[in-house]
Amino acid sequence: MTQDKENGAPARKPRADGERNRQRLIEAAKTVFAAKGSSASLDEIARTAGVGIGTLYRHFPTRDALISGLYRNETTQMAEAATRLADTYAPAEALRQWLLLFIDYMATKHGMAEVLNSVMGGVGALYADSATCILGALQDLVDRATASGEIRLGLAPIDVLRAIAGVGTVSSEPGWEKSARQLVDIIMAGIRVR
Repeated sequence: MTQDKENGAPARKPRADGERNRQRLIEAAKTVFAAKGSSASLDEIARTAGVGIGTLYRHFPTRDALISGLYRNETTQMAEAATRLADTYAPAEALRQWLLLFIDYMATKHGMAEVLNSVMGGVGALYADSATCILGALQDLVDRATASGEIRLGLAPIDVLRAIAGVGTVSSEPGWEKSARQLVDIIMAGIRVR
């Protein structure tokens, strides 16, 4: 059992409605920050989430806490998606599907670059945490696909990410999604065992 840091009492599990509100705030922040950048107000995020500003501050006491929460939530979703895809698809197809999701993840981060750069202290700590999580998820997918004999031995996850990193810089151009999907297919063709 975990303990409350302040008084040593058993920590309570968050109430279901509290967790729902937190998720709604994160989704609203994603939408509003993507549309308005760093000029987005916390009041607008609370309104979009359908909660009061007090609820926002209860979950995220500062703007930086909200931005960090959003970033970490999306990173966690990417890691969970890797597990879900590995359980659903053949190993190489699970990797391909995850890379397609990763493109959307990168596009979201590119759209939020201004907001992420406004975090006090910069994005270094956020990036370090997310990179560890993302690379771990990708490593598992690569290991499974390698063990199945579908992709080449010796492939490093960081190399796959580097190959696909350029997509994030064009995510605001018309038709970028089609180009991104084609790039994933090119990468997959290059790493498959023939």
